[in-house]
Order: sequence, then structure tokens, then C-alpha cells
Amino acid sequence: MTDMLDVAIVGGGVSGPLLACALARAGFAVAVVDASAPVPPDAPFDGRAYALAAASCRMLGALGLWPGLAPQAAPIRAVKVTDGRPGEGPMPLRLEATSAEIEEGPMGHMVEDRHLRAALAGVVGNLVIRDTVTGQATDAGGVTLTLAGGGRLRARLVVGADGRQSGVAARAGIGRDQTDYGQTAITCAIAHDRPHEGVAHQFFMPAGPLAILPLTGDRVSIVWTESTGRAADLMALDDAAFLAALRPAFGSFLGQIALASPRHAFPLSLTTARRLVGDRVALVGDAAHGLHPIAGQGLNAGFRDIAALAQVLGEARGRGEDIGAAPVLARYARWRGADRAGLVAATDGFNRLFSNDNAALRLIRGIGLGLAGALPPLRRAVLREAAGLTGDLPALMR
Repeated sequence: MTDMLDVAIVGGGVSGPLLACALARAGFAVAVVDASAPVPPDAPFDGRAYALAAASCRMLGALGLWPGLAPQAAPIRAVKVTDGRPGEGPMPLRLEATSAEIEEGPMGHMVEDRHLRAALAGVVGNLVIRDTVTGQATDAGGVTLTLAGGGRLRARLVVGADGRQSGVAARAGIGRDQTDYGQTAITCAIAHDRPHEGVAHQFFMPAGPLAILPLTGDRVSIVWTESTGRAADLMALDDAAFLAALRPAFGSFLGQIALASPRHAFPLSLTTARRLVGDRVALVGDAAHGLHPIAGQGLNAGFRDIAALAQVLGEARGRGEDIGAAPVLARYARWRGADRAGLVAATDGFNRLFSNDNAALRLIRGIGLGLAGALPPLRRAVLREAAGLTGDLPALMR
């Protein structure tokens, strides 16, 4: 067994290494347990990319990561939200807004998964233990993690950053609530021959939304939500047939299109942990709340979890408190609780409101989008919310 760590983080991906980066820079003794292989700096593009809100980009800047990522990031300079049916075009009422309406610059940036993971690995790679946790025992002084490889780790606090099926949460007795949407998101990158001009599009269709998000160069990332059965049929098509099926929803505004990455399919559900904390345990990211991608806020919510937890732990240490103690973790849970509840309600509500072909709801949606597009104060409010600039932001995001 190693010496006592301050924090043991279970789970790699983005959330675990990002939290390790924040805590290590603040002087905490940290380790990340993750069995998956690291992403090499020269990994080929696999189609996965993230819409990082402006506040999340600020956080990466505060941690020293943004200068290396910025040249590979595509700014989101405008957003267009429409409603309609494939092949019929969007309804006339819509929301269009540009970053020029807020003072903070672009509302966000698109960053490819491979670049973000490689940047994080460059900072915290030596803190990662390539193994799997098989046991988790808590006592008055800390938590002991048993590893599949035979080792053990001991820490004052264990953080679950291990996704929607969080083993940390399960071992801590934290239950989950889950709603299956009967939808699947298909993601990939599309090359095109007209400039996208940094515009992010969200086209709401009866089966689910199609997001078209700007990448560097003449490429966009798509998140195409369809019914689970229809998505399986689409994934079974060859590339030419898939593009032919996409075209009625995608439209012709970017000219000719071609696949620029492999396709991936992700079943969609809402899954939330019933508590954010347990006995010397805290949850962040998808381990705490797996959201529908309808507003693109899942990863950004995880960034806020991480920034808030890092700040709470830093302040507790400054006061001489035990960072794994219940009163400390309760402060994190209170801070994140209201924002989490709001995001869960908003993403779930928007999906139920927009993913249908009910005539009355279509009218309500159109009126709502039209009002939001016509009223400058409401447009700015939407932009600031999308940019993650509202609410009680942690210091790393300010």
C-alpha cells in the first residue's frame, strides 16, 4: 500500500484527469485509477468532439491547458435553433443569436476528444494507475481501494468519475434513477465545401434533434438523435446510403457533404445519482448525472462539478479541515445541487417538448423560439446560459 493520498479518483476519460489536474496544481496528493489505454498525441480523429462552453474554456485556461488546445479548437460564433421535419425545411419561427451580443467573446469552442485527452495526459499521465478497482472499504480515517492487479490505495477521499454505471457510487451505496428515452445519438464528423462560419445549428425533428457543430477547417460534428430502431438501421447502412439518409435533415446550406470520421451510436437515457456524496465519497460528471445531449451541457456540467469540488476541498484544507469529512462534502453537494436539478429538469423537459410531432406542442415550440429570437434581452440570456456564464461560478471559471 502506498502512503495516504489526499484524493483517489476512479475513472479516466476527461473528468478524472481534469479533476486530477485541478487538484495537483493546488498541491493535493492525487492518483487516478483507470484501466483504459491512454490516447496518444497523434491519435487519428474518431469523430468524437465536445462543445465546451466559454466558462469551461476559461477553466482550461486557468489550469494552463488552453494555450495548447486553442489552435485546435473551433469557436462557436453564432447559434441557430429551428423546428421542423426532415425534407420540409425548418419552420419560419426560429432563434438566431451571435456571440457579438455578449461581452465575453465566443459562447464556446468545439474541441476534439483526442486533443483534449492528449492535453490532459500530458499533465497528469504520471498520476494515472492503469488498473481496475475491485474493492472499496471506508473507515474513520480514509478509504482503501483494492485493485485488480493486487495493489491497494488509501486516500482521505475517493471521487467517482467513472461514468453512468459508477462502481464508486454503487460500492458506496448510492442508488441511481434512470429513464430510458428510447432514442440513440449517432455522432460523426462531416466534411463540406462551403464555410460553416462558426455557426452551431440545432434542428428539432419529431424523433429528436440534429446538432451540427463547427469544427476546424471545413468540417462539422453532428449529433443526430433518432429512435433506437431507426438509429440501428442507419448505423447498418454503408457510407453513401447513410449520407443519403442524412441529407433531408442536414440540408444543402454547406454544399456537398462527405463522412470525415467513423460513426458512433450512443443509447440515450437520463441517469442521476440519488446523492452527490457519501461516506468519504464524492461524484462528478456522468457518475453524478448523465444528461440528454439536447443542450450540449453534459460535459460542461461535469466541468462545473470539478471546479466546485476543487474549490471546496482547497478552502477546507486552508481551514485545517479533513477534506473527506461529511461537513466538507455537504458544502459541495449544496453548491452543485440546485444547478444539477435545473439541468436535469431542463434537458429532460426540452427533449419531451421537442421530440414529438404533436401539432399543439409544435405551435408552442414555434412561438417560444420566435419570442426568444425577437427579444434581445431574452437572446442574451440564452447565450449567457449556453456559455455557462450564469449562476454561482467556481473561481476556476471566473
